[in-house]
This record gives sequence, C-alpha cells and structure tokens, in this order.
Amino acid sequence: MESVSLSVRDITEEIGARIKALRLRRNITQRRLAEATLLSLNTIKALESGDARLSTVVAVLRELDALHAIASFLPEPAFDESPHPGARVRPRQRATGGRRKRRQKD
Repeated sequence: MESVSLSVRDITEEIGARIKALRLRRNITQRRLAEATLLSLNTIKALESGDARLSTVVAVLRELDALHAIASFLPEPAFDESPHPGARVRPRQRATGGRRKRRQKD
C-alpha cells in the first residue's frame, strides 16, 4: 500500500478493513466486540467502514489484543522539567532526596 498517495479517507478505510479482518480472524461478531468494548454496534460498524475516532480504534485494538500495532506511533515518555524549554537536559538517573545536608562545624 503506497500510503503517500492515499487520501485520509483511503487510509481510514484501510484501517477499518484491517480491524474487520482481525475481528473475523478471531471469530468475534460485531455485537460481541461492541459489548466487550462498551461501544455501540453502530460505532463498530462505522469503525470498520473507516469512520471512527482514534479513541474507538484504541479501545477496539485493546480488546482484540492488537494494541501493539500502534506502539511505533507512541512517543517515549519525556519529563522535561527544565526552566528553559528546548534546552538539552540529561535524563534523570536517580531521584533526589536521599542525602542530607552536612552540618557545618563551628
């Protein structure tokens, strides 16, 4: 599939078709999938025809045990607490708070 030349609609229809194929390979009815994901039957039908929200796709892939299929799209968690956004900051190696300040001798 040449994704560069496909429209957004073509891509969403392809995703819907692949989810439908996965559901059928697992021998799960649309109704059973709707009940398991707490979505309506019409939502499942819309998803399989290429018309669904991303949250619906995630819920269905989770139920079909195929959430790993979108893992490459998820970024690594980043915790940048830098006061200078965009500055290169070394990732934290350990938590702070384990050391006590030394008392100065008089």
